[in-house]
Amino acid sequence: QVQLVESGGGLVQPGGSLRLSCAPSVTANSIYSMAWYRQAPGQQRELVARITNNDSTNYADSVKSRFTISRDNAKNTVYLQMNSLNPEDTAVYYCNAIIRITLLNYWGQGTQVTVSS
Repeated sequence: QVQLVESGGGLVQPGGSLRLSCAPSVTANSIYSMAWYRQAPGQQRELVARITNNDSTNYADSVKSRFTISRDNAKNTVYLQMNSLNPEDTAVYYCNAIIRITLLNYWGQGTQVTVSS
């Protein structure tokens, strides 16, 4: 069983920044990709950004140029840097990992991001 520990959510004013962190309980070599999803009230969960084991990334159109996904293999942590936040970014953000070979999906517990003045 893979556990994903998330941190970094909170309340921020429009135009502000936050950085989310996700630390998996397995080594980076075991992981095919990691991603951040989000789910706003009454909405479906949507992909925000993904990074694969060869550092290929992709983003939702709504966050391109504002959000950056990255990873630090030494710390075995994936980050989501979120800049120029707006109220539409308010949601619970979930870390996701896909494990190599099995391609099983694992999810974090979610962290709330609220953008409000």
